[in-house]
Amino acid sequence: MIRIEIPGDRTLQLSQLVLDYNGTLACDGTLLPGVAARLQELAVHFQVLVLTADTFGTVAENLAGLDLQVQVLPGETNQIIAKRDAVISLGASGVVAIGNGRNDSGMLQAAALGIAVIQQEGASPVTVTAADVITTSITDALELLLYPDRLRATLRS
Repeated sequence: MIRIEIPGDRTLQLSQLVLDYNGTLACDGTLLPGVAARLQELAVHFQVLVLTADTFGTVAENLAGLDLQVQVLPGETNQIIAKRDAVISLGASGVVAIGNGRNDSGMLQAAALGIAVIQQEGASPVTVTAADVITTSITDALELLLYPDRLRATLRS
């Protein structure tokens, strides 16, 4: 768990990290450089869950050996609701969620801290609007948690 005091706002006590896979951790099904190492570093402080439709069928292979859980959501599932409900079931007040697609908007909105990433795949405006913070790379997003003073500087009143 990490505790982040946001001056003039709130104190976050985060123990769960929920992430989208494709468009967030991966591009075209391939894990982006630097992601695996940062996820392993964060696994010391967080329980890590990757929620995905696994569009390219590569999530299990690409995340094998990392200290995290993967939940593949069936294609016919309303993913906005399924991802939001997963965050709520974990105790949303302790969750940081990271994603880019429209189907990630519910989990970012429900989480105590929502981070949208805008990378090669782009990002849905609905998800960007639901986020507390927006970054231009997943490594930057993950480093906000590794270096919490960056979050303080961005979120303070």
